[in-house]
Amino acid sequence: MAKEDTTSTKKRSAASAVTTVRARLAQLVWLVCVLCALALASGALLVALKANTDNALVVFILDAADAVDLGVFDRNDGIMKFEGENAATKNALVNWGLGAVAWLVIGRILDRIIRP
Repeated sequence: MAKEDTTSTKKRSAASAVTTVRARLAQLVWLVCVLCALALASGALLVALKANTDNALVVFILDAADAVDLGVFDRNDGIMKFEGENAATKNALVNWGLGAVAWLVIGRILDRIIRP
């Protein structure tokens, strides 16, 4: 009888460990997606505010946003392309805004799939 108790305890312990790993992995995936969305939203805001591109922090955020826009939400050649007055600002706000929303949706879906 003691042998059966030990086996069932080990199985429960292993199942608990797997559940913990899946929960942590889901949190990590969600965090990465939120950070990508934050980079895009911050980049769009900096473009809209015409931030000083000589500042290293501004350049870092814009480079990060360019890296996570997946090419689909590119501020220069994205889903929507505006022309005329304030076109750069409109392109950044719309395309990077859509990209930020996409990252959040993808992150939440992956979180729900991975989480036990």
